[in-house]
Amino acid sequence: MNSSTPKDERRALLDDWLPVALGAVPCRVAPASADASFRRYFRVWHEAGTLIAMDAPPEREDLRPYLQVAELLAATGVNVPRIVARNPGQGFLLLTDLGDQQYLDALCAGDDPEPLYRDAINALVRMQSRAPAATRQLPEYDRQRLHDEMELFPVWFVGRHLGLQLSGGERGMLDASFEFLSKSALAQSSVLVHRDYHSRNLMVCLEANPGILDFQDAVRGAISYDLVSLLKDCYVTWPRERLLAWLDRYRELAGRAGLEPGADRGEFVLAFDLMGLQRHIKVLGIFARLWYRDGKRGYLADLPRVLDYVLEASACHRNLEDFRRFLEARVLPAFAGAQARAECAG
Repeated sequence: MNSSTPKDERRALLDDWLPVALGAVPCRVAPASADASFRRYFRVWHEAGTLIAMDAPPEREDLRPYLQVAELLAATGVNVPRIVARNPGQGFLLLTDLGDQQYLDALCAGDDPEPLYRDAINALVRMQSRAPAATRQLPEYDRQRLHDEMELFPVWFVGRHLGLQLSGGERGMLDASFEFLSKSALAQSSVLVHRDYHSRNLMVCLEANPGILDFQDAVRGAISYDLVSLLKDCYVTWPRERLLAWLDRYRELAGRAGLEPGADRGEFVLAFDLMGLQRHIKVLGIFARLWYRDGKRGYLADLPRVLDYVLEASACHRNLEDFRRFLEARVLPAFAGAQARAECAG
């Protein structure tokens, strides 16, 4: 090893554990992916095929929510990784391998989105409808959590990325807007919420499509939240007409499964759009934080798409008129320059 290369102590621990977990030395171990947290994933080749090793540093990540939600989701019949071996003390799991083709990969390659989204909507309804008792064990997506998420927007996106200081009036306007969005979310019927049910966490599988990943942050909350994650994806955009057709399919299946999306389509669409606004306000803050705090620059390229979602949804209700004016007068004029500065800094 080159003396200038920092030692990867976590990788060394993993390499020591894998032969114990497998009962044999693996043929090969290579990085599979990393995500927005401190977790890393490695693909492990062995005589019988491949597995995925999760590295979740115990001082940074708690494996207990992952184990709890994995069991809950498996009981609903959706396709999630099975746990082959575990070492919670060191922060390692060995999981079944759901493949390496994300929905996003398939969509970018030109695959027909209709069967993919049909399967994703079917799986979503199964997740939401088949484990109501177990779902009550999950943390509640309550007012405080919703507000804490949206607070990432003024701190990391407006303040750090755009370099703007808020006036007292602007701060009050944000507080009122955040309260309105929280009340809308809390008024919806409550189900299991994956929280990141989108094209980077759904894997194309030949059987039991989709494979579902990154579910450890699941909570109990608004019925439209995961549908928003799927249809107003931060990494791919769909025409409104197609999006609403998929939304209608969801409502039909959800109603048949005993869920409560609401009898009035217009009210559900509005609740869906408001939920999307809450999510995308949060995501603007998260993506900015991933760059400025964690050095993960890849998410900067997705900020324009997310900001477009926020602009569009802020026009859907009169209670958000002041928020939209703030976006148009303060955020948009500063955005292009902020993006350019971030790109140069990288």
